[in-house]
Amino acid sequence: MKKRRWLKWSLISVVVLVVVALFGATMYMYQYAFVPGQKSFLNGGKPTKVYQDNQRWLKNVKQSKWHQQSATDDLKLAAIYVPATKPTNKTILVAHGYMGKKEDMARYIHMYHDLGYNVLAPDDRAAGESEGDAIGYGWTDRLDYVKWAQKIVATNGQDSQIALFGVSMGGATVMFTAGEKLPKQVKAVIEDCGYNSIADELAYQLNDLFGLPKFPLFYTTNWMARVRAGYNFNDGDTAKSLANSKLPIFMIHGDQDKFVPTKMVYTNYKAAHAPKQLWVVSGAAHGEALATDPTTYRNKVAQFLNEYLQ
Repeated sequence: MKKRRWLKWSLISVVVLVVVALFGATMYMYQYAFVPGQKSFLNGGKPTKVYQDNQRWLKNVKQSKWHQQSATDDLKLAAIYVPATKPTNKTILVAHGYMGKKEDMARYIHMYHDLGYNVLAPDDRAAGESEGDAIGYGWTDRLDYVKWAQKIVATNGQDSQIALFGVSMGGATVMFTAGEKLPKQVKAVIEDCGYNSIADELAYQLNDLFGLPKFPLFYTTNWMARVRAGYNFNDGDTAKSLANSKLPIFMIHGDQDKFVPTKMVYTNYKAAHAPKQLWVVSGAAHGEALATDPTTYRNKVAQFLNEYLQ
């Protein structure tokens, strides 16, 4: 009898320890992946001269602050609007990357400004000057970008023509946004190195950074995200969004991308049923397509936009 009681309490103790350890690991993974802050795996090293030059340009160029409330709750969101040098009805709506902010898109804002476009660059939820406690990986942000597009039309007029552009998480954001009901003034999408789903990207990072399989942390972290961040990250699937989109899309990806594996762009390209173009940039790592081949990047983007923003 004593031996049986000892075995019973031993099993209970083991189960409790496993549950406590799993809960602790889940909390750590949620904090690591969803809560804004400094992340060691994102250490990009010393800023390049090009980055610093574009940061200075952005600080000095004529611009204004825009604000709005988030689409599904009461968060205050911020953006910067950089008007073109010559008045135009054409605007690029720019989405930044994971743990980034609007100012990090300075080089792209500069490029589009030089091409003659107005540029609106928001801070996503929980980024920069926008309110929020959790990263949305583009999924919770997609409806906010619909509202930003509506605000462009309301501010600049019904004759506005708009293109969506994003890099990394921003690339996924604009693909998610493309599947929503957008103003008719949104004419095209350009995505640079976006993942094909939040689930696939997080599972890839779980293995790449920690050497862990999906079970069980992937599933318990999704449960935590649903409780604390308010969404199921399995819903963020670009194939579903692109299937609902009729917008022409230009997809860009580096063939040396180890953060969002290059194979994901082929999944995205296959999922798009609207007019589409694909450019896989030789020698480019994650988010480095513009830096790797700036002249070709600018020319290809300009050609695509000239085709669809008349």
